[in-house]
Amino acid sequence: MAEMRLVIAGAGGRMGRTLVKAIADSKEFTLAGALEDARSPLIGWDAGQLAGLGENGVKLAGDAQALLDKADGIIDFTAPAATLAFAAQAAKAGKVHIIGTTGLSADDEAAIREAAKKAVIVKSGNMSLGVNLLAALTRRVAKTLDAAFDIEILEMHHNQKVDAPSGTALLLGQAAAEGRGINLAKNKDVVRDGHTGARKPGDIGFATLRGGSVVGEHSVIFAGQAERIELVHRAEDRMIFARGALHAAAWARQQKPGLYSMMDVLGLTDF
Repeated sequence: MAEMRLVIAGAGGRMGRTLVKAIADSKEFTLAGALEDARSPLIGWDAGQLAGLGENGVKLAGDAQALLDKADGIIDFTAPAATLAFAAQAAKAGKVHIIGTTGLSADDEAAIREAAKKAVIVKSGNMSLGVNLLAALTRRVAKTLDAAFDIEILEMHHNQKVDAPSGTALLLGQAAAEGRGINLAKNKDVVRDGHTGARKPGDIGFATLRGGSVVGEHSVIFAGQAERIELVHRAEDRMIFARGALHAAAWARQQKPGLYSMMDVLGLTDF
């Protein structure tokens, strides 16, 4: 099969530059285009040069549709408003759309589901293969242990992250809720300040830390009487997310239109 031609959205950012590097290291993909906000001062810059690879001849541009018309898909770690626009454009063109954007609202999620009727969309709060295995383990442990074990999720990221809890923390929380057979939205505790009273049975708690240049650390804690089980993942390099996104793109190329997750990609839905 021919190399998969991919457009990288947000190619001037940290994750975008990492994706450009990952494609350069791969024999399965080729960089078909590099996108940035049309108002960005990086428009016209060479994507390879920005990624520290030397010039590759792919210039950052602001017209997504023009690039998508010549590509097989788009990888998108940007912001909710941009992601919705890309989802509509990918659906119109019938292209693969890999979404790593976090901070999406309920309305945003509904718009993405609608776009997935015409496009193959893989969306995940974290593209790391290890994190998605952690989510599968979280679901299994939550299902195995009874409500005597309280569930707490702790996450830490760099000081420039703008959403909290992280998309990964929410991914893990959803996995725990599924394991327990409960609704996360009705059992999520993300704010503890002042005299809160005792912990409510069945709650899934979230704690957020921000500082320095931490790529991402997540712990799922099952706290029972006189014992505690902890599942931990530490991301040391953004390249793990890029490799996971490319893995998802290769898988998505063989699928019918629909909305998928990394659990589908990795065959972990029934784990």
